[in-house]
Amino acid sequence: MVTTRGYAETVKKDVFTTKGSYCGKIADLDLDLEKFRVRSIVIDAIKGSFLSSMVGEKRGVIVPFAMVQAIGDVVIIKHITPTVEEAKEEPAPPAEE
Repeated sequence: MVTTRGYAETVKKDVFTTKGSYCGKIADLDLDLEKFRVRSIVIDAIKGSFLSSMVGEKRGVIVPFAMVQAIGDVVIIKHITPTVEEAKEEPAPPAEE
């Protein structure tokens, strides 16, 4: 169950992955007010963090609450493996005659 005290204590906590990579700080929580549960956490990806290296300049990364492993002094989420983008096809060099 979500309480205002729990919300206030959770926001601004540091977030790490299960492999110890720093992601940033919790900026907000997405709440399901009908069920009084947390749907997702919003992480402010700090410049130079593991998460910011994956998302670039974007801030406010939404992570489903199912990925949260533990909440204590810090928040632990499941480690995220970056996907490799498909290599963009480069134009073929002009054929020599």
